[in-house]
Amino acid sequence: MRTGASPSIAFGLERIGLISLRFPLVVGLTAVVLLIAAAIGMTRIKVDDSLSQLFRSETPEFKTFEEVTRRFPSNEFDVLVVVEGKNLLERASLEKLRDLVTDLQLIEGARGIISLFSARQPPQGNELPAPLFPEQLPEGAEYERLIQRVMSNEIIYGKLLSEDGELTLMVLALDPDVVSSSRLRDVIANIRKTIDEDLAGTGLTTRLSGVPVMQLEIRNAVERDRLFYNAFGFAAGALIAIVFFRRLSFMIIGAGPPLIAIVIALGVLGWFDFRLNMFLNVMTPLIMVISFSDSMQLTFAARDRLLQGQPKFEAFYDAMLVVGPACVLTHATAALSFVALQFSESDLIRTFGEAGLVATLIAMFAVLTLVPLLGILLVRNESMFAAEIKEADTGVDVLRRFCAWIAAKMVSRPGLYTLLSVLIVGGLGLVYENLEPRYRLADQVPDREQAVAASHRLDAKLNGANPIDVLIEFPKGKSLYDPETLATIAEVHATVEKLPGIANVWSPETLRRWLAEKLGKSDVATLKQYVDMLPEHLTRRFISAEQDAVLVSGRVPDVDASQLLPVIESLDKALDDARKKHPGFKIAVTGLSAIAARNSALMIQKLNRGLTIEFVFVAAFIGLAFRSWVVMLAAILPGIFPVVLSGMILWALGEGLQFASVVALTVSFGLGLSATIHFLNRLRLEERPGADPAKAVERATVLVGPPLILTSVVLACGLIVTAFSDLPSLRLFGWLSAFAMLAALAADLLILRPTITFLSRVARRMGGKPFYR
Repeated sequence: MRTGASPSIAFGLERIGLISLRFPLVVGLTAVVLLIAAAIGMTRIKVDDSLSQLFRSETPEFKTFEEVTRRFPSNEFDVLVVVEGKNLLERASLEKLRDLVTDLQLIEGARGIISLFSARQPPQGNELPAPLFPEQLPEGAEYERLIQRVMSNEIIYGKLLSEDGELTLMVLALDPDVVSSSRLRDVIANIRKTIDEDLAGTGLTTRLSGVPVMQLEIRNAVERDRLFYNAFGFAAGALIAIVFFRRLSFMIIGAGPPLIAIVIALGVLGWFDFRLNMFLNVMTPLIMVISFSDSMQLTFAARDRLLQGQPKFEAFYDAMLVVGPACVLTHATAALSFVALQFSESDLIRTFGEAGLVATLIAMFAVLTLVPLLGILLVRNESMFAAEIKEADTGVDVLRRFCAWIAAKMVSRPGLYTLLSVLIVGGLGLVYENLEPRYRLADQVPDREQAVAASHRLDAKLNGANPIDVLIEFPKGKSLYDPETLATIAEVHATVEKLPGIANVWSPETLRRWLAEKLGKSDVATLKQYVDMLPEHLTRRFISAEQDAVLVSGRVPDVDASQLLPVIESLDKALDDARKKHPGFKIAVTGLSAIAARNSALMIQKLNRGLTIEFVFVAAFIGLAFRSWVVMLAAILPGIFPVVLSGMILWALGEGLQFASVVALTVSFGLGLSATIHFLNRLRLEERPGADPAKAVERATVLVGPPLILTSVVLACGLIVTAFSDLPSLRLFGWLSAFAMLAALAADLLILRPTITFLSRVARRMGGKPFYR
């Protein structure tokens, strides 16, 4: 007998799947064409390796940052070569280091280099200042005096050479076209090869950092992770299906649609020019999570009907009418989670939300159309299949007995368990409220590679690896060498270098001070003469090409944004004096560190508030779909529980709320409701007029519980595989999403059952019905 007389909670959208039963050839050919197009689209997928991607937005602060990057293109294209060793200043080491500097400048794609060999001696008369290091290094006592001059040189000491003389920094500027192209990998490889050859046998340790190196490491990690996750996703889906259904045909029916959804979704992302990044890289396991549970539910429902002796056409037809509405609704709630991300100010997170929404819709159509299509194509000899499986269905029977036991326990005292659930969720919610926003730039970069290690050494030895800039724009009519312009630059420079927490400050004022001290001249003509002598790649670091703006640049350590924000705010406030004295000059604190410190906490808090609003909105949406206030209230506690429990884990670990964690919780909330919706859909069909709601709860649990348990566990394993990524944010996203999935399963079994029983009894006493029938 065909079921489905009750009003559909999906408003009939599940009937899309019936098209496959009526026109299997058309649907099959369409799927093949889409797969071919998707395969081509996957080859178009590129990687977004920009470090500023999280904060890319239309805000004035980010516009200023982009303007600085355009006008002073230094930090974005600098490779930082960090050389360290106790014998760094020995004569043999310096000879090798000077050879290395020469060879690095000859690498294709290099524009110039700044190192301790760039330092000059005090000028003699009108002659150009000679290099601090002579062409032939002296020996004996004269060499010791040279090292003393090096250690006292204010241009390099504490900036390019550590105070203990054991670490030096070389800044190699690359051509911007190289950094943005695939040639970057070869250029970085050549740099590493040159370093290894030139410093062989010196005992010096060398690490590379800087934006180009970080971008390359991000690019490599994203591409490597994509291959790994795709392979694992396919393997996990196939494995659970073959173990669960014990037949190859049912493995293909259950696992095939999610795997096809992955290929088509990734192909669509490629055709629409979505760029892979640290969030989009988890799209493969997310698509698996979104679609695999529903595919298994449909396949399991059809399998049950086949075991009852129904023909395959009727079995998949009835499964679609019974389970299909829940499949549509689960995808709809997952889509709402991705829609919620559209309210973020971050282009990266909004793009992730857009990609997730597209993937969710594709997954829904793939599951609804391909499960019945593969079913009628692959199932053979239904009667023989039923006879074989009935004798060897031990695993499913064990799960059903467990589900029956847990349901009986939960409905035995529904009022008490509901009260306990409210208290537990409320207590966890209070802990969740105490989570503080956290952000570090290093979390975006692979932490098992060189860049992060090199940055840590710069933090320790040179007081900072990350740039922080102050942009000074001149009013019309003021030139770089105007007295007021030079006075403004001097005041800003002095303000920046006096502020605790900022080190390694450079600007045109650095050169002016050096000339005044060593040459005794501070006139404009001398300053202009020396500025004109400097190579363009050096002057463009601090002076715009039009000479209508300058940059005062310092360095700050890579610490949490909450620790950096007071430094940024203090600097901005301290610059008010210069702004008042020179009202025509625009003075703005910028740089990625400043953007992150100012915006990360606010952006995370907004995402978190959006998640809170999503709780209410999704519960109302589910209640509307079921036409039941009982369902709306019952869905709240099991929906919130995984989020607040995950928050407690973050609090206990001292992690706080990061971008990756709040996005993981937002997405997991929508995905975790899959079990809730499938159970409520089955419960709606099992309810009998006048009967105790507890009986319907027990029957529904036995029918949908086994596939819910198996798919939740396997999908959690599919998500936690991201814990093997080199990207810290992706690791956090993976294990937290996996934990939230298991917590959602626990909430479904231990909170939803007693809550819906209790509320249904209340509704009966009030003369109403728990469900609209």
